[in-house]
Amino acid sequence: MKNTSLLLLVFATLVSFSFVAPKATVLKQINVVIDAGHGGSDNGVSIDGTTEKKIVEQLITKIQAFNKNKNIVIHFTRSTDKFIPLDDRTTFINTIKPDLVLSLHVNSSSNTNNSGMEFYVSKESNSYEKSNLIAEKFQSKFLSANFKVAEIKNANFYILKKSEVPAIIMELGYLSNENDKKVLVNSMEQNQIAKKIIECISELK
Repeated sequence: MKNTSLLLLVFATLVSFSFVAPKATVLKQINVVIDAGHGGSDNGVSIDGTTEKKIVEQLITKIQAFNKNKNIVIHFTRSTDKFIPLDDRTTFINTIKPDLVLSLHVNSSSNTNNSGMEFYVSKESNSYEKSNLIAEKFQSKFLSANFKVAEIKNANFYILKKSEVPAIIMELGYLSNENDKKVLVNSMEQNQIAKKIIECISELK
């Protein structure tokens, strides 16, 4: 009789647990600052009327439009054609303390054969290891999407050194290279780059 009562108690306990509602998974909110290079009187790279500042402005507009993930909050150091000093940019970044700073730029070279994307991190940053790890993931994502991407490089650029969080500079391509230029100014290609950036951000941990 005792054994029967014990079995009934165990069964009742199991049944009660089976009706407990599972806890909803709370997704982590990801905060990112996207820094659009140059702006205002500072055109950045400029070739035949095509400017670096305009290309990155077009790209951040697309990133903002394509981000449908409510758990990704993107802040921009500038969203208009306005010159923002570097120290103001880093003050903005360090006030927000995002999970990542992604600074967008366009490259140029006297050697017109140079082409492809490049990612930069700084060994002088306290977040160097995490920055480098994230840069590797970005690099891998774009390589898998058939973009040409160089090895990750170290550079002591102001944004990289002064940001108190993981920071990456992404050179989108070389405006001095004809093939890269065609990609950089093409709206459909910009769409693909913007979507891939959002995909990379969504996987931040």
